[in-house]
Amino acid sequence: MPVANTTEAGLLLVDKLAGPTSHDVVAWARRALGAKVGHTGTLDPFATGLLLLLVGSLTRLAELYHVHPKTYDATMRLGVTTDTDDATGRVVEESRAWRSLSPERIEAELTSWRGSGVQRPSTFSAKQVRGRRAHETARAGGTPSLADVPITIHEIALRSIEGRDVRFRASVSTGTYIRALARDIGAALGCGAHLTRLRRTAIGPFEVTDAIRSDEIGSAAPAEGRGFRFGVAAIPWLARRDLDAGELDAILHGRPIDGGEALAVTEGAGSTTEPIALTRGRRVVAIAEREGDRLRPRKVFPT
Repeated sequence: MPVANTTEAGLLLVDKLAGPTSHDVVAWARRALGAKVGHTGTLDPFATGLLLLLVGSLTRLAELYHVHPKTYDATMRLGVTTDTDDATGRVVEESRAWRSLSPERIEAELTSWRGSGVQRPSTFSAKQVRGRRAHETARAGGTPSLADVPITIHEIALRSIEGRDVRFRASVSTGTYIRALARDIGAALGCGAHLTRLRRTAIGPFEVTDAIRSDEIGSAAPAEGRGFRFGVAAIPWLARRDLDAGELDAILHGRPIDGGEALAVTEGAGSTTEPIALTRGRRVVAIAEREGDRLRPRKVFPT
């Protein structure tokens, strides 16, 4: 696979197919690109859609992506509860109460979940409990003790109802489990529910329509504009400041520089004036924070 334009620091957008784990996809990308690759958040094996993989030195920026809402197209099945909250699990309860629910009642319940609140993660999740992932404890026959976590549901909207299958769109904060959301909505409707389909369509400004398919990794070269974002294009929501030669030398040696003027980004989810990306052309040189009228580098990328 020709990889000359993907071994540079940047972001690889991948449309994960159902079946492989997110870590499988990361491993394929590492082998194909011959570069360091890390993820900014995973998808369950049965789920499809957008994965953001950081390449090269930009793997150190994963936490910056947590500000972005994640958008999903999901389907839940009413009347059936499973131990995993999705279709991969064992059925633990069934109910026919869904038959008496009107479309208006279902839509009203969905929209009532907009806003900030708390959620108990799914038992079969990757949530760490005392140094062990919850799903590992559950599969070993234990019951992980999971605390509620704060979440925000920015948007949730009904797409369609076919029998007892309810399709909806949701835009949520990082750390929100759509499986758990389906579980909780089903419980509120009085019939139970589990997730049967999940596709992530966007993360902040990044769309799955711009991604390379996971089964193409290793056979088709991701190229800029086709699955790959080089340098500063990987962090388009950050304010940025281009460096002259003297400032570049100072930053590469860890020294602060005069604050000057940064190009503020005012559009797009997660847009912010802090931290600031220090650039040299399209290359990301450092991530800096303001200290008074100075910019101090916090993470420096020498090459």
